[in-house]
Amino acid sequence: MYSYNEFDTAFLAERNAQFRSQVERRIDGSLTEDEFRPLRLMNGLYLQLHAYMLRVAIPYGTLRSDQMRMLATIAEKWDKGYGHFTTRQNIQYNWPKLPDVPDILDALGSVQLHAIQTSGNTIRNVTADHFAGAAADEVADPRPIAELLRQWSTDHPEFQFLPRKFKFAVTGADADRAVIRAHDIGIQLVEKDGQRGVRVFVGGGLGRTPVIGKVIRDFLPEEDLLPYSEAIVATYNVLGRRDNKYKARIKITVNENGLETFKELTEKRFAELKPLFGGVDQKMLAEIRTMFAPPAFRNAPTHAYDAAREADPVFRAWADTNLAEHRQEGYAIVSISLKKHGETPGDATADQMRAMADLAETYAHDELRISHEQNVILPHVHKSDLPALHAALKDQGLATANIGLVSDIIACPGMDYCALATARSIPVAQEIANRFDELKLEHEIGPLKIKISGCINACGHHHVGHIGILGLDRAGVENYQITLGGDGTEDAAIGQRTGPGFAYDEITGAIETIIKTYLALRDSEDETYLAAYKRLGVAPFKAALYPEKANAA
Repeated sequence: MYSYNEFDTAFLAERNAQFRSQVERRIDGSLTEDEFRPLRLMNGLYLQLHAYMLRVAIPYGTLRSDQMRMLATIAEKWDKGYGHFTTRQNIQYNWPKLPDVPDILDALGSVQLHAIQTSGNTIRNVTADHFAGAAADEVADPRPIAELLRQWSTDHPEFQFLPRKFKFAVTGADADRAVIRAHDIGIQLVEKDGQRGVRVFVGGGLGRTPVIGKVIRDFLPEEDLLPYSEAIVATYNVLGRRDNKYKARIKITVNENGLETFKELTEKRFAELKPLFGGVDQKMLAEIRTMFAPPAFRNAPTHAYDAAREADPVFRAWADTNLAEHRQEGYAIVSISLKKHGETPGDATADQMRAMADLAETYAHDELRISHEQNVILPHVHKSDLPALHAALKDQGLATANIGLVSDIIACPGMDYCALATARSIPVAQEIANRFDELKLEHEIGPLKIKISGCINACGHHHVGHIGILGLDRAGVENYQITLGGDGTEDAAIGQRTGPGFAYDEITGAIETIIKTYLALRDSEDETYLAAYKRLGVAPFKAALYPEKANAA
């Protein structure tokens, strides 16, 4: 894992000191709220419905145990005892008091964390595959590339005031667990003829105009990645619209100018930039890579794991859903669900954060990951330790066996917290999870990704949900639109809207109708919901949702 050097430490201390002074000036009235706003946003501080909200970056979702413990301390000391993990692999604190924020930032700095560029029209937290460095199917660990991008983009003088916010995602595998095609720039590590390189996607994004990113370079040598990324962002910075914030994202820029024109301008800028880098970025990357060496894996028998699977059906159910294949024989990747039925998706208490830190230190080589699906990952756990780990997770209410199932719902904070939201997300997620827990259908249904957003900004990624739910305001009443068939993987697709929305007290029933229609129409127990949808299309689901229209036809 990356560890700060003297420059990083000094840089962060100076930034935090600057913001402390700015906060003092806001409190004493020297700065108005309008004057303070751009300063606080540069440091991840929002003013939401009820209070300030601080968004803390977790670069490419990777944490050490001491960092997780500090997140717990902040939740306990300066918030209400919990934090909310987000779809950008960040953590948000919803109740900090303004005078305390500089102390929070200093506390974060003491464990090499920060809140820089988690807001504003700049390059945001770089995200990555949450199985990075552990997945059996990856070409290489993408996190060194993500760290290089983080260092390059932090306080980049040209890119602090882009037309709109800008997001990178990186993966090292064919299976896309980072939703790279729904980002402004998506990067996939690939190999061609024995050479390491990247495939570059551009112009993806969700929100009010959802777009799947397009390939701008099918193969780019790895050493060209940074100058090429700078060329893309620089081209966007010139072409991107500033007259209308709803048309300012790079997806609109690429669409209005055409991919070929955008690529031509990018290639021209790339040719100018490449000589200026002079290999400095490659020296940085080589140094960064030394910090991401694999842990010292151990060889040990897995009898305890095999015996627990045989003897304990609860453990076996958890293992079937919450474990993934590891690249190292005898190891597994463990997903810890933050989606216990009826709880707020993505929330973790201070006690739970400390428990996960302790378990990472004891069983997982001191590494944790935050997934864009709002869960926590222990990437390296020997199978012989899994029974003890599972027992410890049960004690903390963290052993829900539902990863990838109906109740593993992505949900933004919605109208309970967010000033932009037009409808509630959290209660809808809770009600759906509880309903299918009551029906005891989750495991029969199998893999199914439900994603909920409380407004058109799509922080809940509803467009790429197998079932997507978008909460809107219709004449002062919450109304929930449904989309079907979305996909955030390497087969990325935008979901198709079914028709008129549903009231708050109708939406859970509507989701139940969709899923029972799938169960009735699937061609075998092995056919997943998404496969069935692709075979059947939207028509039978619309007929079930709107029977009066079907009867009239």
